[in-house]
Amino acid sequence: MTEPVVQAAPAKINLALHVTRRREDGYHDLESLIVFADVADELEAVPAEADRLDISGPFASALSGGGVNLVLRAIGDFRQRWPGTVPDGIAVHLVKNLPVAAGIGGGSADAAAALRILADMSSAPIPVSELADLAATLGADVPACLISRPLVARGVGEILSPLPQFPDCHVVLVNPLVPVSTPDVFRRLRAHDNYPLPALPEPMTRPAQLGLWLAETRNDLQPPAVKLVPVIGEIVDDLAQTQGCILSRMSGSGATVFGLFGSEGQAYQAAQLMRERNPDHWVAAAPLLTP
Repeated sequence: MTEPVVQAAPAKINLALHVTRRREDGYHDLESLIVFADVADELEAVPAEADRLDISGPFASALSGGGVNLVLRAIGDFRQRWPGTVPDGIAVHLVKNLPVAAGIGGGSADAAAALRILADMSSAPIPVSELADLAATLGADVPACLISRPLVARGVGEILSPLPQFPDCHVVLVNPLVPVSTPDVFRRLRAHDNYPLPALPEPMTRPAQLGLWLAETRNDLQPPAVKLVPVIGEIVDDLAQTQGCILSRMSGSGATVFGLFGSEGQAYQAAQLMRERNPDHWVAAAPLLTP
């Protein structure tokens, strides 16, 4: 029996997100410091008679295994780009551990993990740059999720600068399980031409150093998202008051909020507190994945 090819699809976190320009095509240019947490969806794949996607896990009911799923689209597009390099049929099992439409990359991370699996299964070497180009056609966050390590993303998300060093940090993620529409958030955005991210300190090796830099940044999508879903602002305030929290902020277009911590103990203590206060929310604590 063929051993399955396994990949994790880690949660993406926008520690800072500046909207710098509205483009003529209707999209926005962004600058974002993106990191990934060691909490993830999981994918495993084996050759099969036909392509198939099975989904399990706590958030499986929010997804469909139909043709619109980004994982199946990634398989079809990969096969079109590199014909004959992967089996004619691939059965993928996705364990959906992360909430859907939550501002932490979910579907994009799953698609990126599928591309890494296909590159592993390929009978020919796949150039990383070409795989990244394909990732960009699947969604703005997919190229960053392909790397799944700390980076600065610019443009619509396709211009990536991986960071050679990053402090050891832990995060608490809290999601109220209320969906937030990204188009609705952008429609309520007041300014579309905000200033870019400040220069990152080099090297950046300490959590406190990161915290000082983050204090000069924002998530420009947080104010309109809070107007749409006020509980996001309440979670940001609650996390900010937990012991050891360096910064609390919304990730992406929401509704997931992160708290950044310098120690594992403080992060797990804060997560426990948030679970007790909000038993109906999704809460996770995890280290950040470093270079």
